[in-house]
Amino acid sequence: MRIAVYGAGGVGGYFGGRLARSGADVTFIARGPHLHALREHGLMVRSVQGDFQVRAPATDDPAEVGPCEFVLFCVKTFDTDDAAVRLGPLIGDGTAVVSLQNGVENEEKVARAVGDGHVMGGAAFIFAQVARPGVIAHTGGPATITFGELDGRESARAKRLLASCQQAGIAAELSVSIQAVLWAKLAFICAQAGLTAAVRLPIGEIRAAPPAWAAFGRLVAEVCAVAEADGTSVPPAAQQRALDLAQAAEPDSFSSLHDDLVAGRRMELEALHGFVARRAAEHGLAVPTTQAVHAILEPWARRNERAST
Repeated sequence: MRIAVYGAGGVGGYFGGRLARSGADVTFIARGPHLHALREHGLMVRSVQGDFQVRAPATDDPAEVGPCEFVLFCVKTFDTDDAAVRLGPLIGDGTAVVSLQNGVENEEKVARAVGDGHVMGGAAFIFAQVARPGVIAHTGGPATITFGELDGRESARAKRLLASCQQAGIAAELSVSIQAVLWAKLAFICAQAGLTAAVRLPIGEIRAAPPAWAAFGRLVAEVCAVAEADGTSVPPAAQQRALDLAQAAEPDSFSSLHDDLVAGRRMELEALHGFVARRAAEHGLAVPTTQAVHAILEPWARRNERAST
């Protein structure tokens, strides 16, 4: 099985590394010092589930890779459009591009570039980041992925990817309602990322403060209400899972949104809280907690974007 991992950061590096370690033919598509380190020294994953190192081809040019059976699409949401138009050389007749990004708009953007039939939805549940070039730090979370066809079919290709993940020791699940999964993850991310970034403290201290923990629950509920208005019902069990994930997270866990804020990097705020606030306004819904978090973080997002350009 040939797999391209487009974006070898925390998510792509961890899951791509696991697949490469199990024998899959994985190529990482990266850039900058991280790409150089992958080429020179391979990928090191420092994980709470056990460290490992793998060597796999790495490039910044999809044309050097050629058609693959799967593309794990793991770039930041603000890079989706630019990266999607570069996917062409990776696409063969049956290629599936599996987005493992935050947010619920990425699949539509990728489909505009490669066609609906080449896109699968996916959600990764993990706390991981690039600790330094060539090194991924997996600090917590269940380290699971859920994916599925956008039309709900249990396709042969989805089952092949599931088998490969299981062979690699990845806890993976095939979903026939991936859109609901994406919205449920968005609810979790808006709460976890929004509060750890706005409060500047890890999830353990947020859990320990009743008003902050109540705000976490309100954020989850607001996102799920927007999902319902948008035509996707998030079951109560999925909403509870978002709260359970936060309860089970290591107490010193932050989020990539927090990490990007404090490091001065571009933030995914508009794909998260900005998107929810805009979509809520379209449906005439009140999302005051989401709007408050967005208002607190937007000046930082603007500042970081200016510094990054």
